[in-house]
Amino acid sequence: MKEGSTEAPIRHPIAWNDPAFTDMAKIDEELRRVFDICHGCRRCFNLCDSFPRLFDLIDEASTGELDSVNSADFKPVVDACTLCDMCFLTKCPYVPPHEFDLDFPHLMLRYRAAERAAGESNFVQTQLSRTDRNGKLGALVSPLANWASDKDNGLTRPILEAVAGIDARASLPKFHTRTFSLKARGTPLEVNRAAPAFGRKAAIYATCFVNYNDPDIGMAARAVLAHNGVETDVVYPACCGMPQLEQGNIAAVAENARKVSTELVKWIDQGFDIVIPIASCALMVKQEWPLILPDDANVQRLAKAAFEIDEYVVDIAKKEGLVAGLQPLEGGVTVHIACHARAQNMGPKAAEMLKLIPGTEVAVIERCSGHGGSWGVLKENHDTALKVGKPVARQAVKNAKAYLASECPLAAKHIREGMEELGATPPGQTHHPIQILAAAYGLV
Repeated sequence: MKEGSTEAPIRHPIAWNDPAFTDMAKIDEELRRVFDICHGCRRCFNLCDSFPRLFDLIDEASTGELDSVNSADFKPVVDACTLCDMCFLTKCPYVPPHEFDLDFPHLMLRYRAAERAAGESNFVQTQLSRTDRNGKLGALVSPLANWASDKDNGLTRPILEAVAGIDARASLPKFHTRTFSLKARGTPLEVNRAAPAFGRKAAIYATCFVNYNDPDIGMAARAVLAHNGVETDVVYPACCGMPQLEQGNIAAVAENARKVSTELVKWIDQGFDIVIPIASCALMVKQEWPLILPDDANVQRLAKAAFEIDEYVVDIAKKEGLVAGLQPLEGGVTVHIACHARAQNMGPKAAEMLKLIPGTEVAVIERCSGHGGSWGVLKENHDTALKVGKPVARQAVKNAKAYLASECPLAAKHIREGMEELGATPPGQTHHPIQILAAAYGLV
C-alpha cells in the first residue's frame, strides 16, 4: 500500500446493530487512532471547525501529542462535525481502501449514536429533527409560525433564542399551508409530447423541506420536466432522516428508509425514475441508506434508480437533449455546489445545468457554506457557521451576480446572511438551481 491512497474511496456498511458500535471504550480507542493520524496529516485544517478544534486541543496539550489529551475533551470535536463528508471525499488520503481505513464522519456518527444509546441527547435538536411533525403542525398555523420565526421579529426571536437556543440572527425555513403534494395535485401539467425526452417518467420524492418549507422548488422541477416531455408524479411517504442522522438516531433513519423505499420501488416497477430535489436527501437515498441497510433489497434498488434533480436534467440534456427556448438571464448567476451534492461524487451538476442557459455568466463556488443543517442555526454554533462560510460569502460578494443559487436552500440563505455580515447587499432572493432554469424557460 502506497503512502496516501490514489484509489477511489469506498465505504463500509455501518454496523449500527453490533453492540460494539456503541461501546464507548472501543469508540475512544478508535478516536485516538484516527485523531493521531489526523494530527500528523492536517490536510483538513480548512474544512469544518472539527479539525481546528482537534489540532488546537493537541497543540495545547502538555506534550503536544494526543497522549496527553483527556478523552472527555473530544466531545467539542465531535459536536462540530456536520457530516458534510468533504474530509472523506475530497481531502483524506487515508480513506478505504487505504490500510489506515479512516472514515471521520462515520466515526463522529458512531460517537453520537453511543451518546444516544446512553440516554444523552439534546432536547432542542431532537425536536428540530422531527421534520414531519413540525411540517404538519407548521402547515396548520403557517401565518403565525412564519411571523414568529421571522428574524426581523424583535418580539419573538429573542424568546426563541432564550428558550430553544436558536440564534435570533439565523434565517429559519418558512411553512406553507399548501404543501408541495397538495399543490401538485391541484395543478395538473401538460407534458410536452414534442420534446426529445418525451416518454420518460419520473416520481419526484418531495422531501420534507420541499413539501413543507419550499413547494416552489418542487413546482419548478415539475414545470421544467413537463416542458421537456417528462411525465411526473409526486410521492412523499416520509422524511429521508438526515436530521435524525445528524443526531445519531440511526434506528429512526432505518425506519424511514424502509418506509420510503417500500413505496418508491412501486414507481420503479412502473418504469419511473426517482428524482430528488434536495441534495442532502439525494445523498441519504443514494449513499447513507444503503450503508445502514445493506441487506434491504428495496433500499439498494432505490439507490440505483435515484437522481438528484440537477443531475437528472443534465442526464436528459446529454441523452435526448433539452427543449429549445432557454433565454439569457441578465446579470448572471452565482451557484454554490453544496457539500452534500459534492459528496454524491457526480460532478458539479448544478453548474453544468445552468451553463446550458445561453448568454448567462455562471460563477461557481465549491466550498462549505458553514450552515450544517440545524447545527448552524443554534446560538452556540451560529458565529462559527458564519466564520466557516465567510470565504463563500466573500466570493459571492465579489461575483456580484443578479442571482444566487445553491442545491441546498438552507445554504443559500446562510450565504445571504454571510454577505450581509460583510456589509454587502445580496440579491433580493435566493434560489434552487432548478428555479433558475425554470425562469430561463419562462415557466415561473
